[in-house]
Amino acid sequence: MSTTQTGDTGIADVDATGPAGGMGPPKTARGQKTREALLRAAEKVFGEKGYYAASISEITQEAKVAMGTFYLYFKDKEDIFRALVAHMLELVRAYLRKHVAAAETQMEAERLGLKAFLSFVSRHKNLYRIVLDSYSVDETIYSSYFQVFAELYSRRLTRAEEQGEIVPGDAEVRAWCLIGISNFLGMRYARWKRPPSMEKVVDTAFDLIAHGLQPRQTR
Repeated sequence: MSTTQTGDTGIADVDATGPAGGMGPPKTARGQKTREALLRAAEKVFGEKGYYAASISEITQEAKVAMGTFYLYFKDKEDIFRALVAHMLELVRAYLRKHVAAAETQMEAERLGLKAFLSFVSRHKNLYRIVLDSYSVDETIYSSYFQVFAELYSRRLTRAEEQGEIVPGDAEVRAWCLIGISNFLGMRYARWKRPPSMEKVVDTAFDLIAHGLQPRQTR
């Protein structure tokens, strides 16, 4: 049985925590709605202005809430920034879970996952600036974000290897390589300049992942 046939689509399905932030989950639906509004506003403000130029007042204005309301959910600007990075991590994982669920093999999951990730960052272009800014705010936020992906990816690759779906190899090194591919393809083709065909980008990248750079023998 394949990794995906067991219902485990890797990154999105394993319980893990990334960079933390916030003062705990709200106890009411209204509180949850307000917190989500603040996070959406923070995504826009931090994404457009960067961490250091952004202010709490701009976030509350964007969220259409009072300044005092902010402090019911977050201690300060860094706190909501940490919560935002963790929130973005969860959004990515949920999006991948949804779009990789149909995969029956690891290689199929690789292609679907790459396509889904590029689609996600095309819709959330501020993700890159937020994550990159986290490096200067606190390097542990930045490293934790990617470490979560690497650890879960590594587990998924190990299971796929055990089930004979991929050739043996160092799962951790492979995980970081694959993260690098998707991350920089997203930066180039989803954020900087969208290509005429994103499908062609996915096909080319997947061909590299599946077959490498060596010439293929012809019969």
